[in-house]
Amino acid sequence: MKQVTPYNTEAGKKKEVEDMFDNIAPKYDLLNHVLSMKIDVLWRNTLVKWMNKDQPKLVLDVATGTGDLAIAVQKGTGAKVTGLDLSQQMLNVGIEKIRKNNLDDKIDMMKGDAENLPFEDNKFDAVSVAFGVRNFENLEIGLAELKRVVKEQKSVYILEFSKVEGFLGPFYMFYFKNILPQIGKLVSKDNRAYTYLPDSVNAFPFGEKMKNILLKVGFQKVEYKKLSLGIATIYKATK
Repeated sequence: MKQVTPYNTEAGKKKEVEDMFDNIAPKYDLLNHVLSMKIDVLWRNTLVKWMNKDQPKLVLDVATGTGDLAIAVQKGTGAKVTGLDLSQQMLNVGIEKIRKNNLDDKIDMMKGDAENLPFEDNKFDAVSVAFGVRNFENLEIGLAELKRVVKEQKSVYILEFSKVEGFLGPFYMFYFKNILPQIGKLVSKDNRAYTYLPDSVNAFPFGEKMKNILLKVGFQKVEYKKLSLGIATIYKATK
C-alpha cells in the first residue's frame, strides 16, 4: 500500500498526522459537519447501534480526535469510554466538549499512539475507530494493537472512508478531489490537510481488501456495512 502523508517531509507519517490535526483542530468539527452535510453523525450512530448489541461496559475509542464518536458511544451504550489520540490540540477540543455534555466522569481523554497502546491485553469490551486507521503509519501493526486490547470474542468497530462505486463514483470523486480541498483550505488555512484526505482515501484498501487485512492480523470473523452508496464503510472485526 502506497504511503500517503500530509506534508511529504522527512518527519514520518505519524508526526505529520499529529501536526496536521494540531493545525486544523479549532476548525475540525465545523469542517467535518459542513463537508459531510452532517451525514457523519448518522454514520457514527449506525456504528453505535451495531456496537450496542454487545452491551459493552468498557470501550476504547482510538483516534478519538475531538471526541464525537466517544460521546456517541457513551450516550448510546452507557459504557465507560477512554478516548485516545495523537493530537493534543484535538483532545483539548474534545475535553471541552465532554465537559459541556457533563460526561467528565464517563469519558477519559488521553494522548497516545494507536500503534503502541498503553493498555494490557484483553481489557476492553469493544474498540472503535472513526476515520483513524487510514492515518496509521503501519496499518497492520495498528490493527494488531486494536485486536490485542479487545477481549476474546469481542469486536473492533472501524468506520472509514471507502469509495463510491457505480455511475455516481466519478461525480463524487470530482467533489472529493477538487471542491472539498478548496473549502477545507479556506476554512482551516492548512493547504495540505484536505488534499491529504482524498489522497489517503484513494490509497486505502476498502471492502474485501480491508476485510482480508483484518483476517490476516488474526481476527476470527469480519463483517462490513457500506454506508451512503459506499462513501464510508463500517467494519466489525471479532477477536
